[in-house]
Amino acid sequence: MSQVSLLSALTQKMRWHQERQGLLAQNVANADTPGYRGRDLKAIDFSKELNSLSLDPVTTASTDPMDFSVTASVGDATDGEQQANFEVTPEGNGVTIEDEMMKVSANQMDYQTITSLYTKSLQLIKTAIGQP
Repeated sequence: MSQVSLLSALTQKMRWHQERQGLLAQNVANADTPGYRGRDLKAIDFSKELNSLSLDPVTTASTDPMDFSVTASVGDATDGEQQANFEVTPEGNGVTIEDEMMKVSANQMDYQTITSLYTKSLQLIKTAIGQP
């Protein structure tokens, strides 16, 4: 199954979320450490992984002249840059617990989404090869 490029990309994304969760946990643990600066991983560009899969585009066809057409274009979805934490305590610590907890919960939700996609993909493959 590791030969399937979609599963490989999903696995890579899950590993990234696991590593990020570790760093965010360190940030929370060191929230009171003088001079500690929070760390985070550089965002993985998952769209590059998906674009390299060379999947055929899905298109719709009108079978009746009375049908209406719906067009959608995928724009450049650019991620906002990671903002530096401007709140620094008198001890020089740059970690804000509230910000870190928001990152932790967002990371956890993203991880759950990716694992769900991975599980569904495996189920589809098993169904396609005839395994229950």
